[in-house]
Amino acid sequence: MSYVIDRRLNGKNKSTVNRTRFLRRYREHIKKAVEEAVSRRSITDMEHGEQISIPGRDIDEPVLHHGRGGKQTTVHPGNKEFSSGDRIPRPQGGGGGGAGQGKASNSGEGMDDFVFQITQDEFLDFMFEDLELPNLVKKQLTGSDTFKTVRAGISSEGNPSRINIIRTLRSAHARRIALSGGSRNKLREVKAELARLRIEEPDNLGDIQALEAEITRLRARIDKVPFLDTFDLKYNLLSKQPTPSSKAVMFCLMDVSGSMTQATKDIAKRFFILLYLFLKRNYERIDVVFIRHHTSAREVDEEEFFYSRETGGTIVSSALKLMQEIMAERYPINEWNLYAAQASDGDNWNDDSPICKDILVRQILPFMQYYTYVEITPREHQALWYEYEQVRGMFPESFSQQQIVSAGDIYPVFRELFQRRLVS
Repeated sequence: MSYVIDRRLNGKNKSTVNRTRFLRRYREHIKKAVEEAVSRRSITDMEHGEQISIPGRDIDEPVLHHGRGGKQTTVHPGNKEFSSGDRIPRPQGGGGGGAGQGKASNSGEGMDDFVFQITQDEFLDFMFEDLELPNLVKKQLTGSDTFKTVRAGISSEGNPSRINIIRTLRSAHARRIALSGGSRNKLREVKAELARLRIEEPDNLGDIQALEAEITRLRARIDKVPFLDTFDLKYNLLSKQPTPSSKAVMFCLMDVSGSMTQATKDIAKRFFILLYLFLKRNYERIDVVFIRHHTSAREVDEEEFFYSRETGGTIVSSALKLMQEIMAERYPINEWNLYAAQASDGDNWNDDSPICKDILVRQILPFMQYYTYVEITPREHQALWYEYEQVRGMFPESFSQQQIVSAGDIYPVFRELFQRRLVS
């Protein structure tokens, strides 16, 4: 039996093992708190840690104790206030439940909720748990930074830390047999002859002494063969093999037209910030292309995408056309996994919605791994939504659309769009 002792240094007054066990035990409480935190946070505060409250009743530990054995007789005193079957009223003011509501009371007792802080990394881990980009395919070898180390046999030269002890001892044993085999056979013959002489010719001292001298010489010769020689050393040979890497690009298309109110734009930005954090945290080789559009579309950087105040009319097809041009120019479909996320209030110039459908069906979706459309509106769906419904009927595996009414819908919709799918 072997034991593994974790001697990693922990922070002051912290225990990595105990904390991991605690987070695993109260996973459901933490996931619910993370979901609520995402819905109420501002754009700039999206990725910070969070304080989690767990009701005191849920952290009680089971206690084992000895029961009272034998037959017990107990006499309980009576009372002047209650009879059998009476209901005892709840203390006024909530009885000190710790929720911070109700009026002051001179009776009742309770326990406050247990509150603890999770770190930024833990918060993001819970936020993006069980999420992934659908239909991601490893398409080609992409650069020298995607290698894995594999065993490549045995070598006579190598790093001392990679010495193969079994192969080394096996080689040393074979060498000793090869170099001393003849001497050992001769030694056995001489010992047998000496034993015969001592029994049959004990007075033949000359021959006995000669055989004893021969035995001493043979033993010395055998002992000169070293137990281990540098020739015997064998090392595990490791080599780096290139591995297929998943290169992916995500196109973020955001409507910034005049019909998008400030609240609607804020919801769209929060959705894209969630998406951006998810991509950067979970995927190493991924490009993000930001496109803002009103009557015309323009590729922008991250700063301008989230904080520019430009606005105008609405022609959604301008963004789709620009995305298709960028795909053709910079992202060959045989090398890249192509994804897109579009957010809009659904308001579009009437004659433009059929054009959007045509561009998606003919020029974009046949080459896309996954395309998602989010409509941010509390109103009835616009023409663009119904055109996209027809697109979803043609591409049910690679096209999704969802509606967001309020900020509280952002995280559930995000999880619905990028939930890990079981492979059948």
